[in-house]
Amino acid sequence: MTSSPPPVLIAGSGSMACLFAARLAAAGIDVTLLANWPAGLEALQKSGVTVVEADGSQQSYPVKVTNDPTLCAGTRYALVLVKSWQTERTARQLAACLARDGVALTLQNGLGNLEVLGTVLGVARAALGVTTTGANLLGPGQVRPAGEGVITLGVHPLMSQLADLFRLGGFVVETSHDPNGLLWGKLVINAAINPITALLGIPNGEILERPTARLLLASLAREAAAVAVAQGVRLPYPDPVLAAETIARRTAANRSSMLQDVTRGAPTEIDAICGSIVAAGEHTGVPTPANRTLWQLVKAMRR
Repeated sequence: MTSSPPPVLIAGSGSMACLFAARLAAAGIDVTLLANWPAGLEALQKSGVTVVEADGSQQSYPVKVTNDPTLCAGTRYALVLVKSWQTERTARQLAACLARDGVALTLQNGLGNLEVLGTVLGVARAALGVTTTGANLLGPGQVRPAGEGVITLGVHPLMSQLADLFRLGGFVVETSHDPNGLLWGKLVINAAINPITALLGIPNGEILERPTARLLLASLAREAAAVAVAQGVRLPYPDPVLAAETIARRTAANRSSMLQDVTRGAPTEIDAICGSIVAAGEHTGVPTPANRTLWQLVKAMRR
């Protein structure tokens, strides 16, 4: 890019939204966060995004922030990083500001987000991506990186421009002609790790240190992979259990997003993860008892 990079709108104010906002802003990109969390809005307006590294060092990055989508009219590049249960509301907000030739890219967890965006915005203005980058929210507007990952983008006319923006922010970017396979690949791993950490209150790596938890991880992964295969999905790895264990080991100190949600009493994405696997299993005739049980248990944690 020889001219100034175009601005980016990020929907959300949680851990991933803050991490992406900080890294893009650090690269000189004009970033606006469209958010609804009052504490997050206040902190971001006052101090910007603060990145806290593992050694305790901090750096703040100024960003724009609003809860009014009409103030973002004409947005060409929108990045959707809200929780899956917030996608429909976010899609309606983006409908008020996304340019006719713009695109909203989802990098969210779970199934169904692309379909919701496509229904509200139009299929041509919705795009799918997957990321394995991790982040922990320490407080409103404060984030700690939790593992460098990869952003994999599906095919879309505007994806090359977005890929350039992400690379400016220091992200590793790849392109795939089968983003649905990657989405299911991430879903299998999320289903195998997140609900266990949320229920036991442990970081990812501790699953591997508890024999019964490790067996449960394997059951969850195998069930989810079987559902994917029954739907004709080609997973990006041959062994789902090994893939889940590898990620748990690689992100051993990370507190999963579901554990973070449970800890602060917020709604989780369990419906879009294990719940979606159960629904797809019913449709394809694949039994999913482990996913069903953990789906119900995580839901039962909220009154």
